[in-house]
Parts: sequence; structure tokens; C-alpha cells
Amino acid sequence: MKKQLSMVVAAAMVAAALAGCGSSASDAGTENADTVTENADAGTAEDAGESADAGSGGTFKIGGIGPVTGAAAVYGQAVKNAAQLAVDEINAAGGINGAMIEFNFQDDEHDAEKAVNAYNTLKDWNMQMLLGTVTSTPCTAVVEKTHEDNLFQLTPSGSAVESIQYDNAFRVCFSDPNQGTASAQYIGENKLATKVAIIYNSSDVYSSGIYQTFAAEAGNQGIEIVSAEAFTADSNTDFSVQLQKAKDSGAELVFLPIYYTEASIILGQADKMGYAPIFFGCDGLDGILAVEDFDTALAEGVMLLTPFAADAEDELTQNFVKAYQENFGDIPNQFAADAYDGIYAMKAAIEKAGVTPDMSASDICDALKVSMTEITIDGLTGAGMTWNADGEPNKEPKAVKITDGAYAAM
Repeated sequence: MKKQLSMVVAAAMVAAALAGCGSSASDAGTENADTVTENADAGTAEDAGESADAGSGGTFKIGGIGPVTGAAAVYGQAVKNAAQLAVDEINAAGGINGAMIEFNFQDDEHDAEKAVNAYNTLKDWNMQMLLGTVTSTPCTAVVEKTHEDNLFQLTPSGSAVESIQYDNAFRVCFSDPNQGTASAQYIGENKLATKVAIIYNSSDVYSSGIYQTFAAEAGNQGIEIVSAEAFTADSNTDFSVQLQKAKDSGAELVFLPIYYTEASIILGQADKMGYAPIFFGCDGLDGILAVEDFDTALAEGVMLLTPFAADAEDELTQNFVKAYQENFGDIPNQFAADAYDGIYAMKAAIEKAGVTPDMSASDICDALKVSMTEITIDGLTGAGMTWNADGEPNKEPKAVKITDGAYAAM
């Protein structure tokens, strides 16, 4: 049965977006995000990709799916790395009630068919739970399979409403409707602009979903949409027409509910034509600083709504960033933070339900459907995070601004 997004929770999330985020500190090296009343001790992370030896309590087999090659590889690699980091910490601290975790991540190249193939590969490996998929379209395809198999699925970043449309599926990130509405409210409440142009991908559910809810909320915020121009996956290299219309319309801000690859092209082409409005996006822009051969100076001043800022001063974030850099030589993005929180949310739900590795995947799923709605965790992407039965998280997002080549909390 298709789940409906809870309007009460959606409203609360939008309100929280405007209020800003307060996060509680916790030591990522010694105490990690878990239930509010019981945090798990963490150890030093091992190299990513290494499987933990089974402890006396057996082994939980958690699968992961996302793009580690292709246009969205920045997202998938971040999820893979951060999830492995969390797994290694948990195993070093004694596992989950004495049971170790084995993590197996498969590449889907941001393709729905390949994501389903990856899911079948993980089934053959006897996966018991799935952290994935990373992007919305593949996630929507895979959730059909996990629903049929009654296998628990927690996507770190699949934001389309349909990506968790069944009761076995939950997400860590915000849904597309919440991102669009919250973005319009943030721009309006902070008086960033009154004339806004939008460039979006009409062939992508993520982009078009955010655009629709942004447009619906804009009028309530005193925002005039002076230009709304679409592109598709077949026309995503030349944005001169869309940019010229935005410029001619007098847009003070260009809203980009798109992924970072196209956004990097847009910024380059806008610079060449001498057009310098405010650019504002959502979590899809997280990763733009890592685009190959992209002049990051062009992203200076770009804003995006996101639940994670790597420069946040709370202890949990600082320790996570340090551990991630030590293990992978890079600064983690929001997708990494979502995945890290996802693994700890699974741990909390497993402990709450009393799940053991010898249970069938279906029995584990039945137990976690209930316990996910009963846990509260303090994570990188929000303090006091909870989930409702629709699989939606309740937490506070943040806005960040690219300053001196890095994400800075606003």
C-alpha cells in the first residue's frame, strides 16, 4: 500500500528549516550517534572495504547500493566511505549486542536497472538489511524489490516521495517536497530575493519534485518567479538560453534544484556571459566543489539547503570530519553524513527491537518497521532525530554558503 507523506511532519520540518539547527555534541571517536539515552562507544576505523570478523554474537549482513562510478559518483563514494567508517567503529566497540557487521557495497552507476542488478547480487550474498540506494530513481526501482521480499531498506539520500513508498522503507534525508518548500521559505524569510528564476531538470524526479513545491510556496513568501526553464538528460550541456532568460527577466536569484554536474556547467556559462546573481540549491549541489576540472572560485557565494555542514563546531561533526579525512583524504559531504547516521540508526533500531543475526531478513524487517518509529538519535544531520511510520525523518536542516572554497554554515 502506497504511503502518504504526513502533512503534520512535513510542516514541522519546514518550520524547522527556518529556525536553524541546534546540534548536541558527542565524541565520534569514543561516543557515536545512538539513542538519546544510550550512545555507543566507537573505536578507530579500519580501511574501507574490509569486512569485520564475526564475533561471538554472529554477523549482521548489511548491503549498500549507490554510484561509485559515473556522473553521480561523488555521492555514492561518500556514502560507501562513511557507512564503512561507521561499521568499523561499531565493530571495534564490540558490535551490536556482541554481533559484528559485514558491509557490502555495490555500484549502480545512478541507473535503475543496474541498481536492481546490484540488489540481486546482494540478495545472493544473503543481505539482511539495505542501506540504499543513494539516488532517487534507482531507489524507487529497488524499493519495489525490497517490498516484495519484505527486506528492511533505509536510504541515506533517496529523496523522491516514491523512493520509500512502502512500509519497509525509511530515509535519512529530507523528501523532495520538503526541500522545495523549505528553500522557498528560507529565501523569503531571509529576504535573499524577490525575483527568482528557476532552472530544473524536467526528466528527473528529484529536480522536478523540488521545483513543483518551491513554485507552490513562492507566492506565500513574496517571491515572484520571473523565469522557469527546464532541461532534460538529453540537453544538459548548454544552458545559454535558460541563463539568458533569467538575466533578461531581472532575476536576483537563480534557484537550481539540480545535481552538481549540471550546476557546475551553469556557473561556468553564467560567468562567461557576465551574469552574477545569487545561486541557491538543495542537497544535489553538495559535491560541486569536487567536480573534475571545475574552477571552484565560480561557486563562491553559492548557497544550498542541507542538514550537514562540515565546518560545524559541535564535537560530533569535528570528530567525524577528522576521522573521514584520515581514512579517505577528503572532506565529507552531506551524503557521507546521511550514510553515517543511517548505520547508527540501524544499530539503534536493531537494539530497540532485540533483533539477532540468526533471524530471517523478513523477520528482521517486521521488527525494524516498528522500532524505527521508536528510536531517537543525535546524529550529524540533526539532534533528536525521529522517524514516523511513513519512513520520513523529523530533524532540523541547515543552510550553507560556499566561502573560500569550502562549505560554511549560515
